[in-house]
Amino acid sequence: MSRHCRPARRGEPVNLPSSDDVEFARQFDAGQLPPGDFDHRAHLRLAYVHLATHGPERALATFRDSLQGFLRRNQVDPAKYHETLTRAWLQAVWHFMQRAGDTQDGSDFLQRSEALHDPRVMLTHYSREALFGDEARKRFVEPDLEPIPQAALSPDRAKQ
Repeated sequence: MSRHCRPARRGEPVNLPSSDDVEFARQFDAGQLPPGDFDHRAHLRLAYVHLATHGPERALATFRDSLQGFLRRNQVDPAKYHETLTRAWLQAVWHFMQRAGDTQDGSDFLQRSEALHDPRVMLTHYSREALFGDEARKRFVEPDLEPIPQAALSPDRAKQ
């Protein structure tokens, strides 16, 4: 992943990945990050790097590829990948990136976005049954409790 980030659209904040963020993503993709170090905060940082580098239109594909590669490299059952959680968290991170204003790196963003630090926050949008069902693991399932703010993952929604 290069240091270059996609240009911000008019009215969007400028979110930059630092060289440390880019190195973190490179290590993750190269299998150099121990699985035990890939906690919730690391997931958020990786989502930030993908969104800042590729924008919301491409980040879902690049983030998904990174996560699935991580599972393969660590010989984890590919069925552990969860499409709904991946997409929902990307939506949440992008939404908070828009609210945080200009950020210099992933750490700056995470400091400004404390609401994301609770890994259970998706349970305010989804029932346990909907979020942890087999269907949600395989394909994106819309929230059944409360919509996720729609500032992410499509060009039309990114403008809202």
